[in-house]
Amino acid sequence: MYRQPFRALLAVAALAVSLVAAPAFSQSPPKDVVRVDILPGWRTENGTHMAGLRIRLAPGWKTYWRSPGAAGIPPSFSWSGSRNLESVRFLWPTPKVQMQSGLKTVGYSGEVIIPMEFTPKPGGAGKPIILRTQMELGVCQDICLPTTVTLRAELPAGGRPDPAILASIRNRPATEEEAGVGRVICEVEPISDGLRVTAIIEVPDQGGEEFSIMELPDERIWISEAITRRKGNRLISTAEMVPPNAAPFMLSRSDLRITILGKNGAVDVRGCSAG
Repeated sequence: MYRQPFRALLAVAALAVSLVAAPAFSQSPPKDVVRVDILPGWRTENGTHMAGLRIRLAPGWKTYWRSPGAAGIPPSFSWSGSRNLESVRFLWPTPKVQMQSGLKTVGYSGEVIIPMEFTPKPGGAGKPIILRTQMELGVCQDICLPTTVTLRAELPAGGRPDPAILASIRNRPATEEEAGVGRVICEVEPISDGLRVTAIIEVPDQGGEEFSIMELPDERIWISEAITRRKGNRLISTAEMVPPNAAPFMLSRSDLRITILGKNGAVDVRGCSAG
């Protein structure tokens, strides 16, 4: 495995080349490349509101998952102008692994609906939720366009379940229980500028070339693309992690999230043990 700073610089350099080639444009995206809107959805039995963020891309274009891979642009959201909104939870549908400038990226093409569960403020369960949202995302083909989208929507205290949103919820990675995951062990060793983490996961083969993505709640910690191999019923993935101060750090194994993508399915693994 390459040392972490080199891998980070390689990814940044590849992305920079794409961005330099991109034409300048205003804060609204070109209509023929990407269209984004909100499907209003319905109020759930527990008082939250389920809606959908619909992204439609022109043929050949793609956008990125929450953890975009070596050279992608992660989506980000600002909800500061919204009313009667306490919190938002994304239910990300299973993404695809794609190649960009010789590097693996993770995302979507064509049309994707990302389910969003909104929690109203205390006392606001029977009232509309007013969304004023600014979303930043990357859309790429041969070039990458960093894009800002402003969305407005009113989510009424009613509505009916939307089949398109429900289908996207069903398309999420399987939980550990659903996938039959057994023991999940993480071996952690310090390196000069961070940590090297090896996850050993008892999990059925997901088919084809399996790909693992490791995530931590602290997005400032840079995580390399995992090197993944299978040994019988165990998937072994190794990645390096570098914090802003480029030094070894304390890792809470319960915070580690590992998504396994394969030809036939995907699995969402939450946390691991020391062995």
